[in-house]
Amino acid sequence: MSEITYLDFEKPIAELENKIAELKKFSAEQKQDLSVEIKTLTEKLDKLKTDIFSSLKPWQKVQIARHPNRPHTLEFINLIMTDFIELHGDRHFADDKAIISGFAKFNGEPVAIVGHQKGTDTSENMLRNFGMPNPEGYRKALRIFKLAEKFNRPVITFIDTTGAYPGIGAEERGQSEAIARNLFEMSRLKIPIVVCVIGEGGSGGALAISVGDRLLMLENAVYSVISPEGCSAILFKDASAEKISEVAESLKLTAQDLKKFEIIDEIVKEPLGGAHRNPEETAKILSCAIKKHLLELKKLSTEKLLEERYEKYRKIGEYKEGKRYKLNV
Repeated sequence: MSEITYLDFEKPIAELENKIAELKKFSAEQKQDLSVEIKTLTEKLDKLKTDIFSSLKPWQKVQIARHPNRPHTLEFINLIMTDFIELHGDRHFADDKAIISGFAKFNGEPVAIVGHQKGTDTSENMLRNFGMPNPEGYRKALRIFKLAEKFNRPVITFIDTTGAYPGIGAEERGQSEAIARNLFEMSRLKIPIVVCVIGEGGSGGALAISVGDRLLMLENAVYSVISPEGCSAILFKDASAEKISEVAESLKLTAQDLKKFEIIDEIVKEPLGGAHRNPEETAKILSCAIKKHLLELKKLSTEKLLEERYEKYRKIGEYKEGKRYKLNV
């Protein structure tokens, strides 16, 4: 595992962890027993972590969802799937490396996989376009969805993008049409679909592969129509840290908010400190959640599956009728 990058609010944790590491090194080199001191500091560290991560603000959760060490789609595929075969290209224009797609075995059963893929360093982020798909990425995903339907394979998608790529070329090649087509086609696929938000779920770029029967979110993932920075800049013309934090609160983008509003079906716990601190444990917990929901969905008839999917999205959002005003025109 690569060296952990600490976020600003994690600095007290970093200081204690570094102190413990120094004591352990000194103890080994000088052959001195410092176990009591190390134990005391470790207990203090555990309490500090619990205090910090049990009361995170929405903007802090956004930062964790974007953490450079956070596991991405390929890591989850490698940890919970076997026999993964990646399929490339949309058969129209190109292969978009911001979207990973193919077939694999999950718990010994064949499934289709589609997910956003960010990079782990600058060069890979350039290759993956920072996880922002072009139209060909969404058309590649649709090709996999249709293959899955043809061969009766459940679909598992992994959501982790700031949004669809907004470049001129993407618009020229029909970005909005590609997203809209996926929304339409996914709504009527005759196979179970389990969606997992593992990092950021940003705008239509996330929606294009997230119309499913079950929507799961990792505990520190976020899912929103727009990023806090974008919302703050567009609505308030204010890019200050204070305003962005305030906007993040208003957007109700955390897993906890979305579960309350019945947008998502389950919050998947992460190890203390976030998925990046223990990807293997995170993958194990996520795998159990996916397995549970797939088993439930496979019991449904095709008609019932489509009916419940339709009702799931129809009931999202509520409105209240207020006082009606008559306009004099």
